Amino acid sequence: MNKTLTFFLLLAALLIATRMCHKAILWEGDTLPLATAGQMLDGKVVYRDIWYDKPPLVPAFFLLSGARAGWTLRLADALYCLLACWIAWRFARDLWSWREALWAAALLAWFLTFDIPSAAIPVASDLLMLAPHLAAVWMAATRRPLWSGVLAAVAFWISPKGLLVAAVCVLWNPAGAAWIGAGFAAVSGAAAAALWTAGALGPYIEEVWKWGRLYAGSTFIANPIQNGLLRTVNWMGFHAAAVIAAGRLLWDRPRESARWYGWLVVAVIGVAAGLRFFPRYYFLLLPVVVLMAARGFVLLGRPRVVVALLLLIPAVRFGPSYLAALTDPAWRDTGMDRDSRAAAALVREVAKPGDTLFVWGYRPEIYTYTRLPAATMFLDSQPLTGVPADRHLTQSEPVEIEEASRRRAELARSHPAFVLDGLGLFNPRLAITSYPDLGEWLAHYQEVARPGQTIVYRRVR
Repeated sequence: MNKTLTFFLLLAALLIATRMCHKAILWEGDTLPLATAGQMLDGKVVYRDIWYDKPPLVPAFFLLSGARAGWTLRLADALYCLLACWIAWRFARDLWSWREALWAAALLAWFLTFDIPSAAIPVASDLLMLAPHLAAVWMAATRRPLWSGVLAAVAFWISPKGLLVAAVCVLWNPAGAAWIGAGFAAVSGAAAAALWTAGALGPYIEEVWKWGRLYAGSTFIANPIQNGLLRTVNWMGFHAAAVIAAGRLLWDRPRESARWYGWLVVAVIGVAAGLRFFPRYYFLLLPVVVLMAARGFVLLGRPRVVVALLLLIPAVRFGPSYLAALTDPAWRDTGMDRDSRAAAALVREVAKPGDTLFVWGYRPEIYTYTRLPAATMFLDSQPLTGVPADRHLTQSEPVEIEEASRRRAELARSHPAFVLDGLGLFNPRLAITSYPDLGEWLAHYQEVARPGQTIVYRRVR
């Protein structure tokens, strides 16, 4: 067995084993795309029949696991991360040599394993964009601009930040800018045509772009710059081995540094967009730092051993989370997931064939756990309250009012068998009962249980 195959089998074992520790857990990044994928399998069209605020390739990924929680979902997550590691390996090998390729793949696998679980485990939009991000810049660097544009477009249909990926591709291959643009336009044109044919293009613009603009333009953090600096310093600390090795590349090879600096600047812009600095946003920065570090470790010579010891920092900090996922039934980080499972179990016990469900709050995992069809296009209450989920547990100021009211009127025309309020006990100001325009509709329902922090209503007339 050759060394490269052995190396990737070891990476696969690491990625699969760690993710299987989380097969009984759904993280926030899993929940809405997984529930959306489940509705798509029932024949609904995303945006037209399902309100969804991310580009369409995100729920499409969750179709690979049959839109179900469990080991198939985590295996898909692990294989995706392995693909990203292989792309990093090929990129580094084409730029330098086999040694840098091994470092690039190993570092990426390490940091995709030892990070905050809610960011590293679910392949949500920020992580899902990592592989096409890497691949697009790889194609640009190796003078294949058409494919670079195609892959940048794939990134764009995963996250709007794919536009930044396209900018990096042009930076790395300015002579191929026209071909990059052609590839990007071809894929995006085909995707837009598919949405238009399905009657989903207009809703896509409203849900992804209009709502996205409102979301990005209204940070809920009191001191976003201070918060961003603190989180960036923390990220650099946990990635100290890669940061130091990347610095060696910039120091030792100043003539090579311009395009690396450019990629870094664009990535930092993407991380800072919206002034939230969530841990998952740093996946935009990880590819460039990992590649630079791969070269830097080779340039370091013998001192690389000392720098490599810093890789223990994230392992010591986040490694125990895998043990907690397996053995701690009261792990604080999974409290919301346990609450949703309890509510779903109660509903499954009394549900009849043909029953439908509506969940108020941001608890779309309940659709996955109950396997009940959604009674309305809204899988969470963000578009109904106008309050984004990143703040609605503690704040109640809406980013939009009129459209939210219109959507509540649409909700009032639905007839779900069960209504679950997963928000009201956390933030009574946003409880479903606090909206007068839903009073007449909610009068048809009776509260039947309160498992944990969820209120279960059942239709009685």
